Parts: sequence; C-alpha cells; structure tokens
Amino acid sequence: MSDNRALWDERARIHGSTPGDRFYDVESFLSGRQTLLPLERGLVGDVRGKDLLHLQCHFGMDTLNWARLGARVTGVDFSPVAVERARDLAVRAGIEATFVEADTQRLPAGLAARFDVVVATYGVLCWIGDLRAWMSGAAAALRPGGALVLVDMHPAFQTVASVEPLVADWPYGGGQAQYESVTGTYADPSVTVPVRETVQYPYSLGEIITAAAEAGLRIQHLGEHVETDLDPRGLLTPGDDGLYRFAFGDSFLPILYSLRAMA
Repeated sequence: MSDNRALWDERARIHGSTPGDRFYDVESFLSGRQTLLPLERGLVGDVRGKDLLHLQCHFGMDTLNWARLGARVTGVDFSPVAVERARDLAVRAGIEATFVEADTQRLPAGLAARFDVVVATYGVLCWIGDLRAWMSGAAAALRPGGALVLVDMHPAFQTVASVEPLVADWPYGGGQAQYESVTGTYADPSVTVPVRETVQYPYSLGEIITAAAEAGLRIQHLGEHVETDLDPRGLLTPGDDGLYRFAFGDSFLPILYSLRAMA
C-alpha cells in the first residue's frame, strides 16, 4: 500500500502540470471542458440533484465535472497529495465539492447509505488487494435503489504487454499480487521520475461480477467494449474515426468493460 501511495502521490503532483500531458489539461477544464466520456455518462444518467460518490477520484477533475452536471459530489482517494490538489482545483473552478482522504477498501462509516450513485472509472480494481471489501464498501455507501457504475480496463486487455508483436504477460484473474517496477506516467511518457515498486492485482470478469453480487448488488448491466474513446494503457493506435480497437485476426478483443449494479 505505501509503495502504491508513493506512486500516486507523485502522479498527483505531475498530472496536469506538464506540456505533454495526454489526459489532464487543467486549464481547459477550468475553461469548461467536460472530461467525462459518453460511456460513463450514459450509464450514470441524469445526476441533477443526486448525491454522487466518486471512488479513486485522483485530483478531482472528473468528480468536479459530475458536479457541473448537477450532482452533489464527494470524491475519495488514498493519496493526500491528490486530495489536496482536488480541493484546490474545486476552489479554482468555483465548484462546491467534498474530498476525503481514505482507502476505498475501508471507507469511513460516515459515508454509509448517503449516495444515489457511486462511480469509479479507468484503472480502478487493479490497485485493490481486497476486491470483496471494495465492493462491500461501494454497496454500503448506496441508498436503497442507488447504483454503482464501474468502467475499467477489461481483464483480457490487462494481460497484454504489447500489441505488435502480441505478448501477454499478466494473469487473467486470480487476485494474486503482481509486483512491478514503474517508471514515468501514462499521462506524459516523456516525464522522467524515479522508479517505484508497486503491487497490482488481476481479477477476471467473473470474479468482479461475483464480488458485486456477494456485496448484495443486483447486476443490471454488463458491457464489454471493443470500440472505445480512449486507450488507458497507450498500446493502441486510434482509427480514422478517433476510436480505439484491439484487432485480433478478423475480429476485435474488448478494451473496457462497464458494470451498473443496483443496491
């Protein structure tokens, strides 16, 4: 946990502050840019007047865009640097929001049964050692009838180390800790940062759905997406239409999955 927190503290300092950043253009966000993608917006639906909890919110840009759409927002992240930056960004943007420093596997009791929607997107569960605890916490934060919306990298895509040539070097599921030395950041590969030792966890789609069901959630939607607006791992080249696809023979393999589950 401490090694992972050091990595995300560092990324929270860097993201949105370098010229080559591919994901976090803070100035355009402050000018009104909507950072949320159609996939999560469609699954969440109209948030006007709703209480929304954003898990693993990083430094808050997406959280604050849910607020721009009319939600009362709370963001949670385990990085104190990310939480501090999120609070500062909310002030700069003139948006009311609450940000909480906490481990999403052990959410504060004060968040229980307070939210109509819990959202987590892109690079979520691979950082979670206790999948059942994460799902139980998300379920406990929802009011009756509330929805968990999760959009994340597809476990099949996570196994892939390179596309040309195709190399897979990560397990498909099992939840066993995978130790890796990480350099740089996905947001700006040109940035040089110290090597960080991290631990990540592979979960199959079946393990994820089972954990949600065991937490008392009712699965309403499960999607597997072969055409996406972003490649969170930077392995793919966009097509002429701007969408990313992972070609496999004459077909395509999924890049993302999406889950909507009801309390």
